[in-house]
Amino acid sequence: MTTKVIKILSEKDYDLLYEPAKCLANGGLVVFPTETVYGLGANALMPDSVKKIFNAKGRPSDNPLIVHVSNKNQVSEIVQTIPESAEKVMDKLWPGPITLVMPRADCVPDSVTAGLDTVAVRFPSHPIAQKLIELAGVPVAAPSANTSGKPSPTKAAHVLEDLNGKVDYIIDGGSCNVGLESTVLDTTSTPAQILRPGGASKEQLDAILGEVIYDPGLTAKGVAPKSPGMKYKHYAPNAQMTIVEGKNPEYEVTRLLDAAHADGKKVGILACGFNEYKADFIFDCGRFAEEYAANLFDALRELDLRGADVIIAEFPFGETGIEPAIRNRIYKAAGGNVIKC
Repeated sequence: MTTKVIKILSEKDYDLLYEPAKCLANGGLVVFPTETVYGLGANALMPDSVKKIFNAKGRPSDNPLIVHVSNKNQVSEIVQTIPESAEKVMDKLWPGPITLVMPRADCVPDSVTAGLDTVAVRFPSHPIAQKLIELAGVPVAAPSANTSGKPSPTKAAHVLEDLNGKVDYIIDGGSCNVGLESTVLDTTSTPAQILRPGGASKEQLDAILGEVIYDPGLTAKGVAPKSPGMKYKHYAPNAQMTIVEGKNPEYEVTRLLDAAHADGKKVGILACGFNEYKADFIFDCGRFAEEYAANLFDALRELDLRGADVIIAEFPFGETGIEPAIRNRIYKAAGGNVIKC
């Protein structure tokens, strides 16, 4: 398969979306930018098209997909009912980085939902994503556009590293501004449950619904995943990775750095402002959580490309706003290899 890359610089280039939109509607694979990460899209109502996603990513088939829509009216086509809690969140946070789990309609294939009786739905705020889905005229199933298990792509170049020759089109819309996948909220339960922390915070959801809780499946083993990201190792670089968590990580990071150098390994540091380590490579993700989130996946990929054998990541954040989402992703990327200081 030959992959065609289309660069969209402004609304003036939107005419270039007609061709990939037609391909998408007819069963092809099209990668597109969202505000969170790049998505690997297929017609959500065509089972054979959806199966191409799993083949291209090497994704386990029991991992459900998120269906993207271009407007709120499209939701009623793919769900049986819209729970009251979903209505409230849609009114306040859509379009945006929040995915809502609702009872699925019969038209949604099992390959999208992994056989569950629910479907995860999102209305992205990225204008290119909205326009592409609108032109396609169909709901679009789209996980992150990376090889399964690797860091999610926040730039078109990341997609090319993983999926060149495996998809029909890649739409290059620049860097994604959130940098982490959407929050997934199960609105079929009472209270509503966060299945995956992401770009919309628990505090925002609490303000709308009174209180939401984290689903036990986020940490429990042997629980069938109701959302992408609840099962399997995710976001992992090729390098061995260790997180140093705490407000003053410099001593512990330096100790690990010296030990790795003594073993003859090249070391990359994922830093938060302090960058005076004597490492082989340093990627400063920024001092603030939103900046760190936007840079995280790019940093992991960049350190791999530079040839780091070991990655040591500073993690000084807490449990508010987007911070739980960062912790969720970086813990999975390191396989739970965390030192607290």
